[in-house]
Amino acid sequence: MNKKTKALTTEQYKEIVQTMKAGFCGCRPNERIATALVLEGNLGLRISDIVKLRPCDIVRDGDRFRLEVVEQKTGKRRVFTVPLVIAQYVENYCLRNGIGREDLVFPITERAVQKQLAIVCDYLGFEGISTHSFRKWYATEIYKSSGYDIALVQRLLQHSSASVTQRYIGIEPQRIEAAIQNHAQLL
Repeated sequence: MNKKTKALTTEQYKEIVQTMKAGFCGCRPNERIATALVLEGNLGLRISDIVKLRPCDIVRDGDRFRLEVVEQKTGKRRVFTVPLVIAQYVENYCLRNGIGREDLVFPITERAVQKQLAIVCDYLGFEGISTHSFRKWYATEIYKSSGYDIALVQRLLQHSSASVTQRYIGIEPQRIEAAIQNHAQLL
């Protein structure tokens, strides 16, 4: 299933989240699912791990915040920094919704998120998008903003090899792209 899932464009990411938050004819606003997708797109976690998050999982560590999770799919332990703006986003969401430190931030199922996302994508006319598209968008944007550092993205996603990561995000390394562009010699 995930092999057919596309990475979002930034425009699609914004449009999906805004539509989910605002609602549309026949579909109520859904801040909970919109927020879960925002976290998936900004932390690079799978939706299966997002729906298991609790506010207490984001821990202040000196002058930064960190998140430690054991990925449901792989069983791998992952510890990483959570940007201050994301920690505050989660905290504000929890305060607005009366979510306690030990409660699940999103007491919903993966399937509920997938179903709501499918409804919004159908309304917007987007095809090939699933919850995993948000993780792929994260990976693709990190890849681009890091100067095409595939090893960095591999490490962030905990993939077994750079070639797995390369197939995952569907982007050829910059050197290959440049070589193809620079070779053109039309007469």
